[in-house]
Amino acid sequence: MIVAPWVWVSLALALLASAGFGAPPADMKLQAYLLWGTNDRNPPADRNYQPVNPDIRQKLKSLPLKWAHWYEVKRVDFQVAPGASREVTLSDKCQVKLRQLASAEVEVLLIGQGKEVMKRRQALPKGDLLVLGGNSPNATAWLVVLKRNE
Repeated sequence: MIVAPWVWVSLALALLASAGFGAPPADMKLQAYLLWGTNDRNPPADRNYQPVNPDIRQKLKSLPLKWAHWYEVKRVDFQVAPGASREVTLSDKCQVKLRQLASAEVEVLLIGQGKEVMKRRQALPKGDLLVLGGNSPNATAWLVVLKRNE
């Protein structure tokens, strides 16, 4: 049986199309949360802090933290392209700089009051949370949580 040349060309094009050529890696879609922790049942009356989402609350309960109640101060949705960096401002004293290194790996720099607080490099698969924190001068805590939503 002889196969027509157009069949071979069609087969070759189909194989090339299914070989992964084409779409570049996608931007990583994230949310950054600035959280305030306390043992008080309510946030300060002059603040519009909201209780954290259940998935974040569950993650924080699994960590060795001494504060019982966590409140969302600010949330920022953002994206970062593969190999690119993005700086996100969460307050006048708190910024996060994130760089996407590989498809699921990130490097995060937490900046507090203009100074580097911590730098971390790790995988951040879809749906996972990355919790960052620093020292607080009183009986409360401040954390930054990064969530990958892609």
